[in-house]
Amino acid sequence: MAVCQTAGRMLPSALRHRLSDSVQRLLPVLTGSDTRSRAQRMALIAFAIRILSAAIAFASQIFLARLMGEFEYGIFIFVWVMTVLFGNLSCLGLPTAVIRFLPEYSTTSELAEIRGLTTTARIFALLSATALAAIGAAGLWLFGTAIESYYFVPLYLGLITLPMIALGDVMDGTARAHSWPVAAMSPTFLVRPLLILAFMVLATVAGLPSAATTAMAAALAATYVTTLGQFAIMVWRLDRHYLPGPMKIELSRWLRVSIPIFLVDGFGFLLTNSDVVIVGLYVKPDDVAIYFAAAKTMALVHFVMFAVRAAAGPRFSAAMAARDRHQLAEIAIESARWSFWPSLAIGCTVVLAGPLLLSLFGPAFPAGAPLMAILLTGILAKAFVGPAETLLTMAGRQKLCVILYVAALGANVALNVTLIPLFGLTGAASATAGAMFVEAAILHVAVRHTFGFTLLALAGARSGHDENEAIKP
Repeated sequence: MAVCQTAGRMLPSALRHRLSDSVQRLLPVLTGSDTRSRAQRMALIAFAIRILSAAIAFASQIFLARLMGEFEYGIFIFVWVMTVLFGNLSCLGLPTAVIRFLPEYSTTSELAEIRGLTTTARIFALLSATALAAIGAAGLWLFGTAIESYYFVPLYLGLITLPMIALGDVMDGTARAHSWPVAAMSPTFLVRPLLILAFMVLATVAGLPSAATTAMAAALAATYVTTLGQFAIMVWRLDRHYLPGPMKIELSRWLRVSIPIFLVDGFGFLLTNSDVVIVGLYVKPDDVAIYFAAAKTMALVHFVMFAVRAAAGPRFSAAMAARDRHQLAEIAIESARWSFWPSLAIGCTVVLAGPLLLSLFGPAFPAGAPLMAILLTGILAKAFVGPAETLLTMAGRQKLCVILYVAALGANVALNVTLIPLFGLTGAASATAGAMFVEAAILHVAVRHTFGFTLLALAGARSGHDENEAIKP
């Protein structure tokens, strides 16, 4: 502290006062113990992790693209996106159910239910992911002749990876439910990408080809090491946090919540990733690589929404438990503002730097620069309504979310299938942006109808009706 004070006295007076004001505003967030401070602290940590994660992911994808070339990189991206997609879906919504129920159990000190929930979620996710992998392997064996030969081995490696992705998702949800953002996000967003890169470098140094099969093997090894390490750490922390004792398993209750969440997340994941999958079905791996590089570069904007959503969920749940409609509206609209304005600033900067950023992937990749501007319009439309889907999910409106996502996914698939054959990658970007506009509009109407207030970045906290059916007992 003395060093900081000495350094502060060395700064110009105007700058010192400005920094002092910023530090004074930040200190309550860093040291406060109330719900708001904890949520803001979690958001800051999540934001920092996402910034670092985006940098690591961007650098690693550049390295892999240059190392493998467009064709092999496109194969790897297509398979890895599907692996992560189905790995997340195989959990059947249990990670979000953990986030939904665990704070409730902690508030009422229902330790037996906590033990039962955390244990059952792990086992269930592993078993369901293994079953899905077995079905996928059988499908590859039966219909392998209909698949391009260069996809065959990477797809098998992806299937072997599924159980660990599912287990990692449950560990992520458990850590989020305890407001442990570092334990929740660093394994998936920091450790695993670095290990994929490290294992790929080791493989090529050992003489293995710089091919998609090698990259998928590196991803498989990295996923197993990361998830098992996260599992060991989380078990240790939970054992310290809760005393040993009996477990109470309410699987039917959890599944009644998790299955609709599974449908919501499923359609949400499909909505997010269907463009890459459909592009992979229609075009060659080279074009898949270019499209993914453009989309991955725009992912620098997505981390704003991710960070806000990570912090908003527990705050929504607490406001609903307190049946405080005004507080809920304030939190929701504040979250929308924190989603939109940073997304706008970062998005415009990324688009302007697009040709330069894409050239880092290789000489063929700047062709994807126009796609970035198209994708940004859709991202901003989603950011304008903030974490609306999180708000609906925390309020128990999973079935409504399913209907909304079915409509949005239908629009997404229809636009992709129509526009990609006509306009290629431009059609894919336009379809994705159009689907985001549809999704944002539907979510806005749903929140207005369900909660009675307007969830927009420019809305006032008191806008809307006086009643809110979602927080009635």
